[in-house]
Amino acid sequence: MQTLNSRLNFKQILPLLKQICILCASHDGGELGICKPCLSDLSWHSSPQCPQCGLISDGSICGSCLKAPPSFDATHTLFTYNYPVDKLLHHYKYKETLHLANTFASLLANKILASTHIHKMDRIIPMPMHVTRLKQRGFNQALEVARLMGNNMQIKLDYQSCQRIKYTPPQTSLSLKERIKSIHGVFNCSQSLQGLNIALVDDVMTTGASLNELAKTLKQAGAVHVECWVIARTLPKPYS
Repeated sequence: MQTLNSRLNFKQILPLLKQICILCASHDGGELGICKPCLSDLSWHSSPQCPQCGLISDGSICGSCLKAPPSFDATHTLFTYNYPVDKLLHHYKYKETLHLANTFASLLANKILASTHIHKMDRIIPMPMHVTRLKQRGFNQALEVARLMGNNMQIKLDYQSCQRIKYTPPQTSLSLKERIKSIHGVFNCSQSLQGLNIALVDDVMTTGASLNELAKTLKQAGAVHVECWVIARTLPKPYS
C-alpha cells in the first residue's frame, strides 16, 4: 500500500495543518494559522506614523515627504520588519510556505478596511517581478497576497498592465541613493490607467524606492491615486 508521503508531499498537506500555530506549534492557529498569543506578540506597526510613507511621525505627513513628496499618496502596513515577522516573510518567500499568503492577505485587508482614510480602489497591482527572478523563485510573493486581497475586498487584480523590464540585483545592501539609481526605469506600463485609483502590494517596504518608481510609472500611465499596501515596514534604527 502506498504511504501518505508517496501520495501527498509535505507542501500539499501543510495547508491542512493550519489549525496548528505556525509560530509556536502548540496552540490552535484558527483560520489564520497563528494563535492569539502569538498574534499579539507580532511587531505590529501601531505607532503614529506618516500617512504617506509609513515612517514614525506624530500622525501627520513627515518632513521627508513634505520636502520630497513621493509618487505614492499613502502607505498602509501591518508590521515593522522585526522578529518574528522577518522570519515569517523569509519562510514565505524562500521556503515555499505559500499558505502564509492567506494569513498576510487577511490581516492586511482587515487593517485597511478598518482605516478611516480609505479610497475606493479600482485595481490592485502586485510589485512586478522580473522573469529571471520569477524563474528562480517559482512564484511572485506579492502576487499571491494581492490575489487573495483582491478577492476579499472585491478589487480587480491586475498583474499584466505593468512589467519589470530590467533585471536588478538584490537591493538589501544598497544605500538609498544606490537603490534609486538601480531602480530607475525598470518598470513599464503597457496599458492606460487613466483616472484609476491603484493599490500596490508588496511584502516589505525598506526605503520605498521600488514602490516610488512603480507609483511614478503608474501615474505616467494615467493613475490619479496610488497607495502602497505592504506587509512590513523597515524603520530607522532608533524605532526598530
